[in-house]
Amino acid sequence: MKQFLLFPMLLCLSGVLISGCASSEQAGNEAEQTETRASTSVDQEQAPEKEQTEEAQENKQEEHQEAQYKVSEVSSIVPLDDAEPQVALLTFDDAPDKHALEIAKSLKEADAPAIFFVNGHFLTTDDAKDTLKKIHDMGFAVGNHTYSHANLNDLTEEEIKEEILEVDEQVEEITGEKPAFFRAPFGENTDYSRQLAEDEGMTVMNWTYGYDWESQYQNSAALADIMVNTELLGNGANLLMHDREWTASAIPDIVNGLRAKGYQLVDPDTIERPS
Repeated sequence: MKQFLLFPMLLCLSGVLISGCASSEQAGNEAEQTETRASTSVDQEQAPEKEQTEEAQENKQEEHQEAQYKVSEVSSIVPLDDAEPQVALLTFDDAPDKHALEIAKSLKEADAPAIFFVNGHFLTTDDAKDTLKKIHDMGFAVGNHTYSHANLNDLTEEEIKEEILEVDEQVEEITGEKPAFFRAPFGENTDYSRQLAEDEGMTVMNWTYGYDWESQYQNSAALADIMVNTELLGNGANLLMHDREWTASAIPDIVNGLRAKGYQLVDPDTIERPS
């Protein structure tokens, strides 16, 4: 560290004192050099970590650039080039309410990828934020489902902007990343909401089928059966489910049933993003 000599040459009158001043200056220079070496050492230690972070970001960007699937106008998952066509995408809306973490754990155990579409009004407590962070850290994609789940057709453009951008900010603050996907409540997009979502780097999608909000399918057995055996299941199916108790219980049977029929589950990271 730099030495400040309070009484420089005036005190150095004798040969001994002059020698002492010289020694003090030398000690100061050595200390400054030591501090510089220490700083350089810290920078060198931090460099590999910084390089690893930048490399991870570059790899993530490359993954999106090498997309294997795109979302069609009817929200089915369409293969690009020679990607596997017999696939299905699992998605869950209205998270994280009460069962999102349970759903995520079941999916993780089954090695089944999925997208969790979140509503901002569920992200106002520390517990909810912690839940979303855990879901993200488990490797699941996060989608934007607006703040209040309002029908966007009933809102002004400024209100739509607030509904979408508020969730972007919440998710980024919690997970470190903005949402990768956007789904409008009730599937009701406007031209403005669609363009805004794409401008924010989100892939816009609705779904091809879902049942868990209907009373006859609000039990795990009935829900698992219809999700796997509906005539609507086909290549590129985009399955809509919700953060519900019966849905959480049905996850193992749904995943196993789809796979038994030969369907692979799409990794959201392989879906094309807006350029």
